[in-house]
Amino acid sequence: MEKHDYYQEHSHSYGIYILVWLALMGLTAITVAVAGMDIGRFTVVTALVIATFKAYLVLTIFMHLRSETKSFIVFVLVALLFLGISFVLLFTDYSFH
Repeated sequence: MEKHDYYQEHSHSYGIYILVWLALMGLTAITVAVAGMDIGRFTVVTALVIATFKAYLVLTIFMHLRSETKSFIVFVLVALLFLGISFVLLFTDYSFH
């Protein structure tokens, strides 16, 4: 019974899921539109900012990260830190070649 209460307390309604899905679709459309524009180096920066916001929505709503324990959140943040380091190294190497 206790497990059921935990999931009941932290679940979202279908309306929230639909709104987040619509937001993800809208942000994807914006990403595609920006990719077609010629705004120089800001194209990649804009796409990464939009992708970061989309990842935040997925992590907090669909993966229920907001209601997880602190240790699990630390594990996710460490993984995101290493992903960020990888991106920095990738773009540093790309910009100097």
